[in-house]
Amino acid sequence: MTPAASLREEARLVVLALQFVTRLPLPADAGYTPDRMRRATRYFPLCGALIGALLGLVFAAAAAVFPPAVAAVLTLAAGVRLTGALHEDGLADMADGLGGGLTRERALEIMRDSRIGSYGAVTLMLALVLKLAALAGLGAAAGGWAALGALVAAHGLSRLASVIVMVRLPYARDEGKAAFAAAGPGRDGMTIAWATGGALMLGLWIGAGLAAALTVLALTVAATLFMARMMMRRLGGHTGDGLGAVQQVAEIAVLLGLLAWV
Repeated sequence: MTPAASLREEARLVVLALQFVTRLPLPADAGYTPDRMRRATRYFPLCGALIGALLGLVFAAAAAVFPPAVAAVLTLAAGVRLTGALHEDGLADMADGLGGGLTRERALEIMRDSRIGSYGAVTLMLALVLKLAALAGLGAAAGGWAALGALVAAHGLSRLASVIVMVRLPYARDEGKAAFAAAGPGRDGMTIAWATGGALMLGLWIGAGLAAALTVLALTVAATLFMARMMMRRLGGHTGDGLGAVQQVAEIAVLLGLLAWV
């Protein structure tokens, strides 16, 4: 493959990744195949950083007019619209499955149900409230542009956490919507994903200081390990809902880590 063809292929993979994690109006001819979608997962952290940048601009603009709490609510609403609540849905489904399923089979069955139960509702509410409070706190203490940087890091690093869990844990189902990602993005793909995460951590170090960056790293690693261990113990591996739950918990961990040092 020539360098120009290789670049075009990587651009298509970026488009595929964006089509999966956002509702942006993108070209429909990106050439979806399960294998290409699997390789596109290498760009999930980059897509997350882009989502965070867009939401950060929403927060900065809203904070120039409204109090930080209102800006945070508008930002969360924009995030739900931008992503179609993909990961929030996964968090709620996983909470229902693990909360209501005493066995692995029953938990996986509940997670397939599109209806939300009490465990899912409470977990989703707590997650949204935590994100709202963290964003409002960051905006009040450091301003809208600091919140922009926090959102870029939170959305990018949290999607790296999902990719890591995807690679480290087996797929828990025989088939499913996330089955394409069971093998992960491959060694070269993980290099790209890790490089994106490294760039985000470097940005945190420069923008927020070494202590804040290390706190974010520690909390994100702890949250990712906790979620991975729980999924392996209860489900025998990851699912699409589980990866969404990892993203949500890791996103909150990044925001709280930064808020602790503001």
